[in-house]
Amino acid sequence: MPRLSENFTLDATLKAVLNTTAFRAELGNGHEFTAFAGRGAEVQTAGLQPGMKVRVELSPYDMSRGRIIFEEKAET
Repeated sequence: MPRLSENFTLDATLKAVLNTTAFRAELGNGHEFTAFAGRGAEVQTAGLQPGMKVRVELSPYDMSRGRIIFEEKAET
C-alpha cells in the first residue's frame, strides 16, 4: 500500500540568509520558520536572496522548519 505524504506545500517569502543552505522564511499569515534548500534540481541555493518567493514543504508535526522545493524565477 502506498504511503501518503502528510506534509503541507505552501508559498513563502525569504526574509534572511542564515548560511548557504538555510534561510529565514515567512508564510503569508506571518508565521516565520527556517527553510532549508531542497535537493531538487529546481532550487539553486546561490541565487536565493531575501524577498524571493519560494514554495516550501512543512510537516504538520514541526512547523519551525521546512524544505524549499521550488523557487519562483524572476520575470525578464
